[in-house]
Amino acid sequence: MKISYHGHSIVKIETNGKTILIDPFITGNGTTDLKVEEQNPDFILVTHGHADHVGDTVALAKNSGALVVAIPELANYFRSQGLENVHEMNIGGAYDLEFGKVKMTAAFHSTGLDIDGQINVYMGMPAGYLLTIEGKNIYHAGDTSVFSDMKLIGERHPIDVAFLPIGDNYTMGPEDAAYAAQLLAAKTVVPIHYNTFPVIQQDPKKFVSLLPEGQGKVIEVGESIEL
Repeated sequence: MKISYHGHSIVKIETNGKTILIDPFITGNGTTDLKVEEQNPDFILVTHGHADHVGDTVALAKNSGALVVAIPELANYFRSQGLENVHEMNIGGAYDLEFGKVKMTAAFHSTGLDIDGQINVYMGMPAGYLLTIEGKNIYHAGDTSVFSDMKLIGERHPIDVAFLPIGDNYTMGPEDAAYAAQLLAAKTVVPIHYNTFPVIQQDPKKFVSLLPEGQGKVIEVGESIEL
């Protein structure tokens, strides 16, 4: 299994001939190396209804026929945009898909999209995803603060790789993310959601320095790890 990082919160997982994209914010993202026309995902997982996470989901799904996974309110928005291959979930629920199991976890944040002149139309609760693929557990926290139930997530599902936001201002910052890593007890922790906008500028290497030696890993844009 190959896992790569592509700026902001975009994570791509390639496993058994299938490609999963999480939060495909490509257009307008100055930190990504991806181009919409070059992506052909089989599955798209969206953590919450903010433009920098919904991103190019509609265009990508229309082009590739990908199954889009989202919380019900956001799933309904995708259907209103012409997508038919949509699977809705809710927090705490799990579902078996072709590549493995998907579990939707809590996140503490906000959601809303500007639609047809309406400002911040509610898009359901924010979420994270816990994926079990090839016997490995991969956790994408989405946009969130640190919260104590992260300890329960890690205890019930030993995490091999956790992707945690470190940008601060809109999400937890490096210090809180380091505490989240402690609660989760993940084998490897990768920082995301930083340096896309001036207000979330962070040094990912400094974040890694806050973690026990060997736990933190900076994946540069376009780079990957193997599990």
